[in-house]
Amino acid sequence: MPRSPEQIQQEIDAARESLAATLDELAFRTNPKRLADQGKAKAQAFLQSPPGMAIVGVVGLTITFVVTRKIVRRIKR
Repeated sequence: MPRSPEQIQQEIDAARESLAATLDELAFRTNPKRLADQGKAKAQAFLQSPPGMAIVGVVGLTITFVVTRKIVRRIKR
C-alpha cells in the first residue's frame, strides 16, 4: 500500500525529532566542562575514601623518603 505525502512528511518529521534528541543527548554526554566536573568529583570522592587516603599517605611517605635521602647524600659529599 503506497504512503501518502502526509505520511511520508510525518515520518520525516518524527525521524528529525529523534535525531535532534539523539544529538542533544550526545552533546550533553560529551560536554568537556561536565566531564571535567564529573572526573573531579570522582577523584575527590576516591581521595576521601580509606583506600584513597592510604594511597596519599604512601605517596607522601615515599616522597619524604626520596627527598630526605637526596639531602643526606648531598651532605655526605
